[in-house]
Amino acid sequence: MAGCGVRWQYILGAALSGALLLTAGILLGHYAIYKEPQTPEWLHSLSRDLDPALLEDFMNQVEAARIGQNLKDLSSKPHMATTKGDEELVQLILKAWRDPQTGLDSAMEGQYEVFLSFPDPEKPNSVAVVMENGSQAFISQETEKNLTADQADRDVVKPYAAYAPPGNPKGKLVYANQGKMSDYEYLVQQGIDLNGTIAITRYGGAGRADKAINGAKFGVVGVVVYTDPGDINDGKASATETYPYSWYLPPSGVERGSYNSHFGDLLTPYYPAKGFTYRIPEDQITGIPPIPTQPIGFEDAKTLICNLAGNPVAEAAWQGALGCVYHLGPGFRQDGLFPNSSEVQVNVHNYRRINTSSNVMGLIRGSVEPDRYVLYGNHRDSWVHGAIDPSSGTAVMLEISRVLGKMVKEGKLRAGCVCVFYFLWWGVKHGNSRGRSVSGQKDASPTYCLPPPFSLGSLGAGSDYASFIHYLGITSMDIAYTYDRSKTSARIYPAYHTAFDTFHYAETFIDPGFTSHQTVARTAGNVLIRLADALILPLNVSDYGETLQQMYSVAREAFQADLTHHNISLDPLWAAINRFQAAAAGLNQRIANLREEANPSPLDVRMVNDQLMLLERAFLNPRAFPEKYYYSHVIMASRSSSLATFPGLADAYDNAKEDGLWGEVHKQLTIVIQVIENAASILEPVAE
Repeated sequence: MAGCGVRWQYILGAALSGALLLTAGILLGHYAIYKEPQTPEWLHSLSRDLDPALLEDFMNQVEAARIGQNLKDLSSKPHMATTKGDEELVQLILKAWRDPQTGLDSAMEGQYEVFLSFPDPEKPNSVAVVMENGSQAFISQETEKNLTADQADRDVVKPYAAYAPPGNPKGKLVYANQGKMSDYEYLVQQGIDLNGTIAITRYGGAGRADKAINGAKFGVVGVVVYTDPGDINDGKASATETYPYSWYLPPSGVERGSYNSHFGDLLTPYYPAKGFTYRIPEDQITGIPPIPTQPIGFEDAKTLICNLAGNPVAEAAWQGALGCVYHLGPGFRQDGLFPNSSEVQVNVHNYRRINTSSNVMGLIRGSVEPDRYVLYGNHRDSWVHGAIDPSSGTAVMLEISRVLGKMVKEGKLRAGCVCVFYFLWWGVKHGNSRGRSVSGQKDASPTYCLPPPFSLGSLGAGSDYASFIHYLGITSMDIAYTYDRSKTSARIYPAYHTAFDTFHYAETFIDPGFTSHQTVARTAGNVLIRLADALILPLNVSDYGETLQQMYSVAREAFQADLTHHNISLDPLWAAINRFQAAAAGLNQRIANLREEANPSPLDVRMVNDQLMLLERAFLNPRAFPEKYYYSHVIMASRSSSLATFPGLADAYDNAKEDGLWGEVHKQLTIVIQVIENAASILEPVAE
């Protein structure tokens, strides 16, 4: 996500989901220091905090109906990256941000040359069952069935696995569950020779690309991926139980996606994808499928899986909801639809090319500290219509920018803030909550100023904020309003990345009246205004100390005996965490003291904000994970281990149990200790 500035103080990813790297952002500068030595009034303005009335005004102006109209406009046609529909949205957003009544201070377009993957429109991808004589006994559907007018749009891209290579491999079919390394190992343990086979896997458990990367290591020559109704539909699989009669995925629905383990442009790692940028050779790209891979709907998957041979049957954890007992293969059973001699062929005709795409940036200039930024963004492109992913986030963003833009034009955001600082955002009310706040607590107050500072928590790597937190060490937040997970086991909303993720789907089943969208807009806008205008950043560093202590407890419980046996001690780690917690408590006390002062020193305020802002970067070590693109954050990096502890340490420990390289464990422990010591030193007071 390039082109967003170089000195950022805080970044918020307000996506309701994630796709490619194309973003639209709003930059809001902090309203702080303007030097006028001859006029002492500036000192008073610097000590003013956020005016709660400003927040109240913003909340009241956010309209659910406008968000709904935004979503209808954004999702009216497919807009995959760099297509005509996508370029039209660039102009739609620029027009909104340049509106004379509600636009921002400025809006601009930054172009990039990005490496993308597309299916050949003239040669549809497919999965076929091929008889001994070469005839096809079965072929998968080219695309989803036309259940509403949306699926018939000529610009609906046919299902494909982006970045999977072209090819037509053929072999006996095996069922490999979720395509994890352990799944393929289990098949080998059952005596199944995977060389030359085609593996069918379901979504979940492992990343999209990993299903093929893992399979290739065992000799698998092609991969088929499907969405099991047991994972996404609460077991419902019939046409009458699914969309358009409910929110569940129809049998023909196919989840498209980027089959890529990294983020950023694949040819320009660590650099912006500009015309002048050096590009690595394609054969040096890692993290993408090395073998042809194709997604299909669970209607077609049922035809394949329910006719598999194999004894014993797949274990209970591998069973799904296709309406049959899952066998492992290889090949089909004699009494099924296909002769045992039949093979499955994966036909992929994808191609890769470099296309021009744009980031759209809008700016509200800070009146006092214009050298600092709050970035709020959401990606724009989608796999098809993308009503939920990503357009729900973009629709919210456009409404926030409309209200803020209007307030800028009216001079409201330039006014001095005179009220006492209140921490909040949990207090934002949902339109249908009957007085309950977003946190779920009853709130009779008419204001939106309630509880504590934002907590510093953990984010994954699957969305727009990934490069900011993992590579740049910029504190990030992902804001979403999701479904009640106590009432459904769906791993994500069922129409995700399919031709059924439409405005009708969103309006009918996801958020009738768009009151949840309105709540997200109020919440995100609340956060933005507070971060831009709060005297002291509302970040709670003590939460980080608690997280570090929890991670240490897991490591001690799981690793202590083996580490002691190899003369590796966790005591220095515990000492570093204690130092961090003491430093965090000390900073909190200095912040409390500043709030007690009528006119705190602007230099003291800026110093504290610098400490809060720079904390995340203290946890970076660009050499900690040389095998992982972009991952530099020692605490929040991805991990292979199932243990919720320090990722590098956990993975090194698991590897050492296999290969005996305990020196790598000691190295990773050293890295963790050092970054925590660095972080503590950031929070400690400057020596006088």
